[in-house]
Amino acid sequence: MKEGIFRAVSREPFAQALHMSLTALSLGHSIVEMTYDPVLMNNIYARAHGGALFALIDEAFETASQTHGDIAVALNVNVTYIKSPEAGDRLVAQADEVAATRKTATYAIKVTNGGGDLVATCQALAYRTGKPVPFHAD
Repeated sequence: MKEGIFRAVSREPFAQALHMSLTALSLGHSIVEMTYDPVLMNNIYARAHGGALFALIDEAFETASQTHGDIAVALNVNVTYIKSPEAGDRLVAQADEVAATRKTATYAIKVTNGGGDLVATCQALAYRTGKPVPFHAD
């Protein structure tokens, strides 16, 4: 399962476009990293676009929630933006499963910069479809 998720992320066009890398993965846990590039990720005020940070959070959520072997999809994602990163900051999103039922799972996700400062936090809810992930055996 783990190898299949790593391969899927390495082939995912969106993750590659933002230069995201999956660096750790275990049951209910994921770490995804990317370098903040203002040329690609700034908003109209020359600060980090919330969508860029959300994308990193969502990649960590996506990968952590697939580790049980069933396709999981987002039901709700609540992000709190705390601090805008600086150009070149290495951003790290860590997703951890905090509760699970047969059909849902809740994740706590935090984004930090290279200095360990908290950039964003998130609480996310996944729906487990019961269908097996398609890439587990490739």
